[in-house]
Amino acid sequence: MALPSNAARKRALRRCARALPPPESRDASTSVLRHLLGLPELDRARTVALYASIGREVPTSGIRRALGERGVRLAYPRVAGGELILHCVDPDRTLQPGYRGIPEPADGEPTVTPDEIDLFIVPGLLFDRAGNRVGRGGGHYDRLLEAARPDANRVGLCYAEQVIESVPADCWDRPVDLVVTDREVIRASRVQRGDECR
Repeated sequence: MALPSNAARKRALRRCARALPPPESRDASTSVLRHLLGLPELDRARTVALYASIGREVPTSGIRRALGERGVRLAYPRVAGGELILHCVDPDRTLQPGYRGIPEPADGEPTVTPDEIDLFIVPGLLFDRAGNRVGRGGGHYDRLLEAARPDANRVGLCYAEQVIESVPADCWDRPVDLVVTDREVIRASRVQRGDECR
C-alpha cells in the first residue's frame, strides 16, 4: 500500500488546522506579541516584512503598531502574477482587500526587495519544532523566502495548539528559524535542503 504523498498529507493537515477552535481569550494573542517583541533578532531589525492576519491567525495589528512606534520600516506583501511583491507601508496606512480577500498594499506603494528585509514574520496554519510550516497552499512564502538574504531571520507566528509533531517538507519548502507562540519561543535549527528538486 502506497504512503500518502506530502501534498496529500499537507491537504489533510490544512483541514485539521481549520477545524482547530480559536483561543478562548485575548491573553494568548497578547502573549504571542510579548514573546515576539522580546526577540533580540527583532531589536536588530530595521526593515521587517509583516502580513495582515485573517481568520484564526494571530492578530498582527498590535505588531504593526509596536514596530511603527520603534521606527521600524514595514513591508507588506501583495500578490501579483502568483508572486509576492513587498511594498513599504506606513504604519497608519490602510490596506485593501486583495488576493483571496487578504488585506494588502495598493499597487502604487513603494516596493522593497527581499534582500532589504532583515526579518520576515511569516504566517502558517501549522508549524513543527524544526521550523517546517503548512501554509495555505500557494507556495508564495516559500518563493519569497528563497530570495531572502541568508542572514535574514524568518519567524513564524501561531498559537501553541498549532505546533504539531511533524510537518511534511518538500525540497522547495522554506522553514522558519523561530516559531513564536503564546507559550514559548521555539528556536529551530536551519534545515539544509539538497538538490533533489533540480
